[in-house]
Amino acid sequence: MSAVAYIGIGSNLGDARFNVRRAVRALGEAGCVRQLSSLRRTVPWGRTAQPSFVNAAVRLETLLPPRELLATLQRIERRLGRRASYRWGPRVIDLDLLLYDGMRIEEPGLLVPHPRLHERSFVLEPLTEVGAFARGSEAP
Repeated sequence: MSAVAYIGIGSNLGDARFNVRRAVRALGEAGCVRQLSSLRRTVPWGRTAQPSFVNAAVRLETLLPPRELLATLQRIERRLGRRASYRWGPRVIDLDLLLYDGMRIEEPGLLVPHPRLHERSFVLEPLTEVGAFARGSEAP
């Protein structure tokens, strides 16, 4: 049986809109993208002295368990050009596992819902657009 996961996507290096679209296509490796939010230009969060971001969210149906989904997201990031950087720094692509099938997960290296989800309008707005907080769906 498949699970519903919500993935946050962001980019602020190179052609950010193209990077986000490429990431959405690559998410096919992890499951079936059922809905994509609009792409929105946002100001950086945390470290503000960097280019603005393009952010989006997707609703993904997946057969992967949470830890395996996270590993797949990280492989996609590396393949699309993400390199190690400082926290909240600029990046070619960022894929965050925000919500997973209504579960609360607290394991080393895996926290779901994403721990700063409620602080970030650039995540909350696209999540709302793809129905993450609709009646009967999961909530953080």
